[in-house]
Amino acid sequence: MSTITAPTAPTEPPSRIAQAIRRLNRAMDGQPGLDYLMLRITVFLLTGIGLVMVMSSSMTWSIIEGATVWSTALRQGSMVAAGLVMFWLCLKIPPQTVRKWSGGILLVAVVLLVMVLIPGIGTGREEVGSQSWIVLGPLRLQPSEFAKVAIAIFGSHFLANRRVESSGLRSPYTVFTGIAIVLMLLIMAEGDLGMAISFAIVVLFVLLFAGVSHRWIVAALAFGFLGMAAVLAVGGFRSNRFHVYFDALFGHFDDTRGTAFQSYQGFLSLADGSVGGVGLGQSRAKWFYLPEARNDFIFAIIGEELGLWGGVVVIALFGILGFFGFRTALRARDNYQSLLAATLTAGIVSQAFINIGYVVGLLPVTGIQLPMISAGGTSAIITLTSMGLLANVARHEPEAVSAVKSYGRPMFDRLLFIAEPDSPDAEAHPENGRRPQGLRRGRGEEDRQARFGQPVTGRPRRPAQTPRGVAHAARGGAGSGAPVDSPRSHRDYDSVPTRNPRPRGSASGGQRAPRQPRTRRSK
Repeated sequence: MSTITAPTAPTEPPSRIAQAIRRLNRAMDGQPGLDYLMLRITVFLLTGIGLVMVMSSSMTWSIIEGATVWSTALRQGSMVAAGLVMFWLCLKIPPQTVRKWSGGILLVAVVLLVMVLIPGIGTGREEVGSQSWIVLGPLRLQPSEFAKVAIAIFGSHFLANRRVESSGLRSPYTVFTGIAIVLMLLIMAEGDLGMAISFAIVVLFVLLFAGVSHRWIVAALAFGFLGMAAVLAVGGFRSNRFHVYFDALFGHFDDTRGTAFQSYQGFLSLADGSVGGVGLGQSRAKWFYLPEARNDFIFAIIGEELGLWGGVVVIALFGILGFFGFRTALRARDNYQSLLAATLTAGIVSQAFINIGYVVGLLPVTGIQLPMISAGGTSAIITLTSMGLLANVARHEPEAVSAVKSYGRPMFDRLLFIAEPDSPDAEAHPENGRRPQGLRRGRGEEDRQARFGQPVTGRPRRPAQTPRGVAHAARGGAGSGAPVDSPRSHRDYDSVPTRNPRPRGSASGGQRAPRQPRTRRSK
């Protein structure tokens, strides 16, 4: 009796978009070091655009402050130069060293957040309404910016490779959340609600990537919405920002000369730019119409001078940064570096889209700067430092390390005297990475193997088949008790066995010896 089987539904072929994505992934997988290259290019492009736009948007405001036309641009250039130095230093420091310093970095952040609340040390309350800066000569340090990077480094170290069995008070998630809440309360005590929200977003990303239950993330978001509702109900200038947001969302403004003045001028700037823009340096909004044109609302100046295409390029660059940053997190060497790369990427990209969102009217104004583009001393230095840490994780990917060991360092690393990334074996056993005594660099294959080890991309050679006669002789005969050294027991990829080895005869000049007749043993 035959059985009847139900016909299986034919599988649909993948779409063209899916096929293109697969081909792109295969092409990128064959390019070790691509993440490191693209991250550097994207960061440098965004930094260059920021310098140009700060110079264009700050000329009039520099004059009204009693300085020269180029004063703000020169100050921003010096801050960017200091940030690039920190970017370079972060590339020279191994990620595991940064992990060892995570506790000290967090302690420094806490001390700075406490110092900024001390009268006479912290400043900014009279200028912008929040006491968020510490003046150190010509440098104005904003500890809350440093605290965001510090909590990302500490959280990645503290939650890496943790198996959480319960969600009680001793849970690593609970301990980390408690530490983060203390830092967030210190930031809120400064009066900077926007920076507190940005800090809370970084903490949420750390917990999310570390594997906390999604219910806790949803609960945190619900608590955040309740806090915003409380801010709206209390009143004040923060409540006015929400009223302006809802007015702009429905296409009308009640007070274009008061509470809605800044948002309304930002919309006018974007409208004046249209598709092609009015031209670089030709903005009219920067002539004392748009407040904070060089800081929070610099994207409006980009849209006015460079048009729709300029804004699309900036958004695309942040999208590329996010793509290769998360790709770095997926390809990172260990769980700590993966958490660090994902958190730093999510923090920078989310901050950028929050800024762009409230400039175009999709979000309420929060006062968060556009990273790597807005004018700001501490912001430029800390942001480039975090991007240096991200690029350092990318250059320590296993495939990138193998490519460097096999083909040498890229030109960028050689010009800036950046050493080769350490291999995983060298980090686990530092004594194995030292060069043996008596060997000189560049002398023979033994020196290369001692320095670099076996490349990951190298294909192992299959051991040649050993003839039965040689194996029988090597074992010392069938009945001997000599240990068996089979070629399948352990592989040696560095040495290649001789092809078809034959036992040499004693008198026939290499000919095969005659086979001896076998005799039956007597019982």
